[in-house]
Amino acid sequence: MSKSPGERVPVRSFWWWKRRRSALLDIGLALLAAVECSAGTIAFLSARIHVSLAGAIGIAVLGTVAGGSLVVRRRWPAVPVLATLLVTPGMLGVVLLVVSLYTLAETWEWPSRRRRVVALSGLAFAEAAAVIAVTLIVPGDSPAEQPPLWIQILFSLLVAVGLTVAPVVTGLYVGARRRLIESLKDRAHGLETELDLLAEQAQERARRARLEERTRIAREMHDVVAHRVSLMVVHAGALERIVVKDPEKAAQSAKLMGEVGRQALNELREILGVLRMDDERQPEPGSLSGLPRLVDQSRAAGMAVTLTVSGSRQEFTGEAEQTAYRVVQEGLTNAHKHADGAQVSVLLAYAPNGVRVSVVNACPGGERGAAKLPSGGNGLVGMRERVIALGGTFSSGPEADGGFRVEAVLPSRLAVRGDRLGQVLP
Repeated sequence: MSKSPGERVPVRSFWWWKRRRSALLDIGLALLAAVECSAGTIAFLSARIHVSLAGAIGIAVLGTVAGGSLVVRRRWPAVPVLATLLVTPGMLGVVLLVVSLYTLAETWEWPSRRRRVVALSGLAFAEAAAVIAVTLIVPGDSPAEQPPLWIQILFSLLVAVGLTVAPVVTGLYVGARRRLIESLKDRAHGLETELDLLAEQAQERARRARLEERTRIAREMHDVVAHRVSLMVVHAGALERIVVKDPEKAAQSAKLMGEVGRQALNELREILGVLRMDDERQPEPGSLSGLPRLVDQSRAAGMAVTLTVSGSRQEFTGEAEQTAYRVVQEGLTNAHKHADGAQVSVLLAYAPNGVRVSVVNACPGGERGAAKLPSGGNGLVGMRERVIALGGTFSSGPEADGGFRVEAVLPSRLAVRGDRLGQVLP
């Protein structure tokens, strides 16, 4: 079965060894230590006393048991050290001593088991120094032929340091290095996981951004097309009725239809131009200063509409003014669709806490029905999203007298500057 590049292949274990070569190494060291302990002890005793066959066999068995303790050094690192301390007074195995102390220091955590490592290493050092000092005494030599005592002691200490301190220090270094590498691997694995999570979050943010942008585009297309096309449909209906009776008024309606169509095309062209830009989003068409013209277009289509502007004039950010403009535009479009012939009032009120725009139409009479225009119900939803996104409030619903109100309030923090203005337009 093939593995992916980033997938870890499981390690086959053999008992407490992770690899077979580790088991072979430990078994080889155990055999070497057993032979050294047995042979060295028999040679040392044979030079001083007579060693019988039974005694040699016993020494060989003891040396084999002591050296064989290296087989479990990875699983129980203290066992070889204890075996060394037990047999060292009678035999000194260099391989057993060095390997057991190295394993003890390399596998045990130094901060948590520091006292045990120091205690066992100190006992091993003392026993090794004593055995080496005894070994230096050659049988048969006269005291004059023996080296001075201080030389024997110094030599024994130096050799003991080499046999005990060196492997302990090396084991501590190797163990610390191994644990550092493992921690770095764990950290790298954690960072890799975190990067994968960040990549997934970035993809999710990109998906949401695309969804929001599609929603914004759909909302803008609706705002531009719905109002202008609604006016064109109203003018077309009026033109159909009066083309024979009043050719002059029919010509005016046709002219207005052309003007409204050109305005719709211009606004669509501006929106498409914004979509083609790579960097900053340009200001969108429509502002509070264009409300009189917007009202005039509806009035020209036969709607009885008035615009009231009151309060201290303030200039708001481009997005805020465009949103307020769209709210009025949507209110007039709804009036064209559902309340054709009804009285419509548009209010633009500047206040210290912001600006309020509202479109209120009275209950439509029975003389003229509403224009047969399609409605998907997305206009008011889009307006609500726009206003709430800017921190304002939006409301829409029927009035007590049967009319309908669309109203939005934008906060004053969106204002840029202001001057005095108060007027009522019929």
